[in-house]
Amino acid sequence: MNPQGCHVVGFKQPTPEELTHDFLWRIERQVPKPGEVVVFNRSHYEDVLIVRVHDLVPIEVWSNRYEQINDFEKRLINNGTHILKFFLYISKEEQLRRFKKRLEDPTKHWKISEADYKEREFWESYQEAYEDALSKCSTSEAPWYVIPSDQKWFRNLAVSKIIVETMKKLDIKFPEPTVNIEDIRRKYHKAVNKGKK
Repeated sequence: MNPQGCHVVGFKQPTPEELTHDFLWRIERQVPKPGEVVVFNRSHYEDVLIVRVHDLVPIEVWSNRYEQINDFEKRLINNGTHILKFFLYISKEEQLRRFKKRLEDPTKHWKISEADYKEREFWESYQEAYEDALSKCSTSEAPWYVIPSDQKWFRNLAVSKIIVETMKKLDIKFPEPTVNIEDIRRKYHKAVNKGKK
């Protein structure tokens, strides 16, 4: 597939402008157009994870978001968007090993922050939040795929296999040409033959 039709959007802490809108506003702005593939690095699920673990909004707010997320995703699907959701699970021990590699390898220092260690203190709370998000927002139209990711080769293989199988089911066809191919072929051959003289 042509990489020009694919891009990645990373969702970080909401900006002041994003905070003036509902939590799905910034996500909806990044939804792919027809023919595009958009990879979300984090997403609207942060609004039932971080806000819950750190008690940033009341339970009445974040607990209603599961249904809003399901409605949002169903609307996207009904309008032709295909959704694949991957939860790349790594163990607590593997996370610590990766942190160690980042500390030891100067080329990976940019990947580590104090927040990484601080968030580890909330491991159990995050596990509960993830379990709820995965169980409440895994639908037949947009299921969650939980991918064991301690081994990167396995993670990559599993994700790739799911993407390929999904794309095959879509039975994507090349668009019909908008020009007469035989006319252009004749012109091409005529130009080639003229160049040989």
